[in-house]
Amino acid sequence: PTMLACDKANKTSEGKVADVAAPISDFSLTEEQRKIVAEVAEHIIPKTTSVGAKDVGVPAFIELMLKDCYKPLEQTSFMEGVKALEDSKFLTLAPAAQVEALKKMETETIAEMERRNVEKVKVGDNVDGEAIDKAEKGIPFWRLTKELTLLGYFTSEKGLTQSFDYQPIPGEFKATKL
Repeated sequence: PTMLACDKANKTSEGKVADVAAPISDFSLTEEQRKIVAEVAEHIIPKTTSVGAKDVGVPAFIELMLKDCYKPLEQTSFMEGVKALEDSKFLTLAPAAQVEALKKMETETIAEMERRNVEKVKVGDNVDGEAIDKAEKGIPFWRLTKELTLLGYFTSEKGLTQSFDYQPIPGEFKATKL
């Protein structure tokens, strides 16, 4: 989905590059919306014995990706989700109530994706791009947030090195004569 979201050039049947909707250049979040995104990301990947989503800068990554790489439909869909959480006073809820609100959002997202007949595939396949492009709405907030949280976390140095047994060199180099 990230490569799909970055507006790779679409070709017409004549092989020419088609016009592609540009991202909203003034896309930004308010301070409260940033806090909401940070809390949601932290619920997805919480701090345990390893760093959490907030520790590695996932909230800023999400905002940057949405601003620079995603289409207006996704940006609008994301903002609708953030505003729904903002209207429900998400930040004032107890952690358990926040989790319940996110579980409800996930259930709604699954139902929405099924209505669109989107295939269940792993994140990098992009086979659901056509189904999503035909929809009147962009990718739902919850799906975008989960994908960007995972992408931001596992492409950060701390997220990668603390979540996996990272071996920078697969062993010692020993020169041998043949």
